[in-house]
Amino acid sequence: MRKLIIGSAKGAKISKNIYGHFSEHLGRCIYEGIFVGEDSAIPNVNGMRSDVVNALQAIKIPVLRWPGGCFADEYHWMDGIGPKELRKKIINTHWGGVEEDNSFGTHEFMELCRQIGCAPFVSGNVGSGTVREMSEWVEYMTYDGVSPMADLRRANGQEEPWKVPFFGVGNESWGCGGNMCAEYYASTYKHYQTYVREYGDNKIAKIACGANIDDYHWTEVLMKNCHSRTEHTNGANFRMDCLSLHYYTSPGGPKERGSAESFTEEKYFHTLSDALRMDELIREHSVIMDRYDPEKRVGLAVDEWGTWFDVKEGTNPGFLYQQNTMRDALVAGVTLNIFNTYCDRVRMANLAQVVNVLQAVILTDGEKMLLTPTYHVFDFYKGHQDAELLNSDIEAIDIKCGAYTIPDLQVSASRDANGAILATIVNLSPDTAQDISCEIGSDVVKSVSVRVLTGKIDAFNDFDAPDRLIPKTLNGVTTDGGKINFRIPECSVVELLIRNS
Repeated sequence: MRKLIIGSAKGAKISKNIYGHFSEHLGRCIYEGIFVGEDSAIPNVNGMRSDVVNALQAIKIPVLRWPGGCFADEYHWMDGIGPKELRKKIINTHWGGVEEDNSFGTHEFMELCRQIGCAPFVSGNVGSGTVREMSEWVEYMTYDGVSPMADLRRANGQEEPWKVPFFGVGNESWGCGGNMCAEYYASTYKHYQTYVREYGDNKIAKIACGANIDDYHWTEVLMKNCHSRTEHTNGANFRMDCLSLHYYTSPGGPKERGSAESFTEEKYFHTLSDALRMDELIREHSVIMDRYDPEKRVGLAVDEWGTWFDVKEGTNPGFLYQQNTMRDALVAGVTLNIFNTYCDRVRMANLAQVVNVLQAVILTDGEKMLLTPTYHVFDFYKGHQDAELLNSDIEAIDIKCGAYTIPDLQVSASRDANGAILATIVNLSPDTAQDISCEIGSDVVKSVSVRVLTGKIDAFNDFDAPDRLIPKTLNGVTTDGGKINFRIPECSVVELLIRNS
């Protein structure tokens, strides 16, 4: 019998934005996955697929990042406004070399966010764009007075300004966003962010491009040069509200990632070992951030994360379409638990990507749609949003396969405003279930509900069997005073919901 202890509050709140998502003009994410157009036979509202929107509403996604990714730094926003038939057609040079007709632009993205009920996170073009272009985009979206850009927005059918709470000043500026060094980007960030102005009561969190994986020099330079803030009466304020971090679980790198759906047990261990590295990365980047910002004013935004395997055979290599197995679900579970643990610094995260790309929560095929195992993990974890982080500890042992060692169990716990306790538990063992005795420090447990997602490590949902992996009620749960006993299956993610009143 393994012990799980859930204790007192840690004094930190889990931002709902940790459960954010990412949508890029890449493959079939936007077109076909989200946007089908008003004339499509697929049920839609203003061109947005109703089945996809309803599914995203159900997991309460708080924030959606757009238009990229690498695409953001070649995206010129004026190409995507006005009558669709007059919008400029371009080639998506980053992703597949396909035509981009810009039929999904600023107005369509804001409509998508309105339907889902999430906040927009807009990534600005630093790599190939100008300061003026970025400044005018912010003005177009958020200014409520008389100005050329506000008037243009109104002429295009949107009378009231939108709220844009998050704005990224460039993306992967160390790579596809400009191949800049840290010192050059720090100066560029200072320049560009000056013109990301706040109009009316719209408050914008400015997000600077942060490190790729373990580039600690980048974090050092950005924090040294950009962590302080200045306020000016003329509105030319300087600040960095968040610093991003990108890390993909991609075992073996580009040449040895392997199949998303056919892999050995050792590759499974390799993948989970890589996913657990997120703990080290956040911890080490936070050490640097803490030196310059001990009050933790600047948040860490892990605005691209997830698994990255070889594309599904027979699909466009530039579309990054892959299947989604129980292995992906476990990567999602351990990663979200890690984000919760560091919620005093991690203020946002965005899974890559929401539909049909990489570790998608939804896959589509024409009019058909399915929910992936990763989707169900986000459903289990949505109760952590804006909840109070609790101390939690689970008795775990190291398990090994080949060169890779991982803990068999991992947990995160929180308490919501109504006093309900949510513990999310992952059993990484591919073949061994565990009996768990949970202590919550209270003599009374009024009600307990436990759901589980489990299956073979390479099991997945497809369009012939979309419900092969779905949440189920875990049977055999017993309570004894302040203890809860249950058995967690092998290769599983568990949602344990406890109410004491």
